[in-house]
Amino acid sequence: MRKNIVAGNWKMNKNLQEGIALAKELNEVLTADKPNCDVIICTPFIHLASVTPIVDKNIIGVGAENCADKVSGAYTGEVSAEMVASTGAQYVILGHSERRAYYHETVEILTEKVKLALANNLKPIFCIGEVLEEREANKQNEVVEAQLASVFSLSAEDFGKVILAYEPVWAIGTGKTATPEQAEEIHAHIRSLVAAKYGQEVAENTSILYGGSCKPSNAKELFAKPDVDGGLIGGAALKAADFKGIIDAFK
Repeated sequence: MRKNIVAGNWKMNKNLQEGIALAKELNEVLTADKPNCDVIICTPFIHLASVTPIVDKNIIGVGAENCADKVSGAYTGEVSAEMVASTGAQYVILGHSERRAYYHETVEILTEKVKLALANNLKPIFCIGEVLEEREANKQNEVVEAQLASVFSLSAEDFGKVILAYEPVWAIGTGKTATPEQAEEIHAHIRSLVAAKYGQEVAENTSILYGGSCKPSNAKELFAKPDVDGGLIGGAALKAADFKGIIDAFK
């Protein structure tokens, strides 16, 4: 059966000391009141080696927010999948809308990143989703289908290690949220695309997270939808109380 997951994406926030403090606080809070879903925190690269030893890996998984599309070499400033894995991290966010928009990551680049992540035993949290103009033109289904090409080149076995995250880009940091009905509609469409490619069983076992301004106040309603298996959380992941409020939506 697919897992319910709440993953936090810290983005470019928190210095090292602040990040360690937040990880410790989350670990204490979730040890005292165990979550009813998988919890993952995806931190900036500099935090990974410090955060992985201080959280209980049975309660909190740790991931990076990106990795390079090259194995190693003269790529100044890049961080490889092998380096991420060497910190003890288990996950990596790939294809986030901000990476696609600001750093021009293409289907081809992301295909390489996904392969390298899997080769280093990292589970990709693979993001897909449309911008406002695409949603207004009713092209969201085509957009997610095109973006899925980066993971649809995988074998069924490898695809089974991927977590999908649907981001309505128009709802990130804008205060707008897709209605639970809108979220369910596109999540169900994404699951149908997985079924068409890999079969119904693989589709049923694929976790699809919602990633658009999810908060403690709307998480329960979103997560109640049959094809919404949790959330990829941005701003609300930076405060332990808010993040816990979203995690508690599964109780």
